[in-house]
Amino acid sequence: MRRRCGWLRLSPLALLASLSGCSGHQLRLLHPDGPIAATSLRLSVIDVLIMLCIILPTGIFVAISLWRFRAARKARYDPGFTHSVRLEVLMWGVPFAAVATLAYFSWRGVFLVNPYAPTALGQRKSLLAMPDRPGKANPLVIDVVATDWQWLFIYPDQHIAILNALRLPAGRNIEFRLTATDVVNDFYIPQLIGMIDVMPGMRTKDMMRADRPGVWQGFSADISGAGFSWMQFPTRVMTQAGFAAWVAKTQAVPTHLDYARFRSMARPTIDLGNVTQVFSAVQPHLFSRIVHAAMNGVTYTTPMFLTEHMRRDLARRVPYLSGYPHS
Repeated sequence: MRRRCGWLRLSPLALLASLSGCSGHQLRLLHPDGPIAATSLRLSVIDVLIMLCIILPTGIFVAISLWRFRAARKARYDPGFTHSVRLEVLMWGVPFAAVATLAYFSWRGVFLVNPYAPTALGQRKSLLAMPDRPGKANPLVIDVVATDWQWLFIYPDQHIAILNALRLPAGRNIEFRLTATDVVNDFYIPQLIGMIDVMPGMRTKDMMRADRPGVWQGFSADISGAGFSWMQFPTRVMTQAGFAAWVAKTQAVPTHLDYARFRSMARPTIDLGNVTQVFSAVQPHLFSRIVHAAMNGVTYTTPMFLTEHMRRDLARRVPYLSGYPHS
């Protein structure tokens, strides 16, 4: 029994030791690098602290009650007790204050991280003050298309596109217009922007900003089929000059993107090789045409051989599992 109690005393230390191996890579949500992600984390922390204001006192009160009124103590029994103003205030006042505070921050949070017009992209004067609504200061528009199972990013004003990678300028507001070709996916960059559904035949919007250069991992957060786990894209944030140079370089590539090429590229393809490709001279209004095609019932059927012998084909690294459209 003594040996068992010794192990119980050491169990909290073992738990702390196991958590010490967690790095920022695994805990991306705790290391935000953009105003939207930072605001979401701050609101989550506020919610947790408010709830702890209820949970901790309640737990302490229950423990004290169990100890004070235990049978061995033979506490005084008062059968005539009917009412206590202090207890009523404590049991009703604290939850009411907590709910009211949660309601206030929930109301603020709706505007702060609203995908269509997040006020978190404005200047925050204080924790309690509502940030200024961001003006239409020439955001960079990017059309996002989720296929089975790749990501296509179209820059309509620059007439370029990139497959399975995202390039952004630092310090500039980004406006995403998102859709999918066949099934629902989730667009998610944990350290920069929250999760949002991407649906076929619909156009959703989201906004964000990254204030410093760096590389962050984006991925699909909705199980959408055999190639879902490979549906990832590195997000590289560059300086304004670096982004301008990348745009100019991409505009000079000979590979163009029109709707016919997109349809070939949108067929179900498992991006095992993490293939990245850039395109110039993107067909105007390509994004709208993709949305309208999905609304009119255009789909991309997954062939049986794509998933029928996946384990064997993964070992052989067959071409259609390498990120290139199959024939």
